[in-house]
Amino acid sequence: MVKMQAYYTGGLHCEVKHQPSTSLIETDAPKDNMGKGERFSPTDLMGAALSSCILTTMAIVGEREGIVLKGASAEVIKEMITTPSRRVGALNVKVTLSSKIPVDMREKLERAAHSCPVKKSLHPDIEATILFDYQ
Repeated sequence: MVKMQAYYTGGLHCEVKHQPSTSLIETDAPKDNMGKGERFSPTDLMGAALSSCILTTMAIVGEREGIVLKGASAEVIKEMITTPSRRVGALNVKVTLSSKIPVDMREKLERAAHSCPVKKSLHPDIEATILFDYQ
């Protein structure tokens, strides 16, 4: 169990404190929903959580298999929808990995990405695609 505490600081901004580490995340409402877009929005954090979870889960498998993933990246595009209500409609992720990763290990890493806890926690109505690019 991990405890976090959110504080409303005014101006549609919040500060979220991670109790175990005391690290902070600040949020703002997005420009298209009365905010200034000065920080991650709460729904942006969903995309950030998904992309970092994918990389972390792949790295855990990589560590076990002796594959170095340092330098890998994940770009996420969040798409909002408004019908029937305003919510995240899609999170599309592009993972860029080294072409030096052995071909026989790629499927295992990709399976790990699709099994990350955040992706498994998303509502099935949220389209969540993951594309892999080995460069």
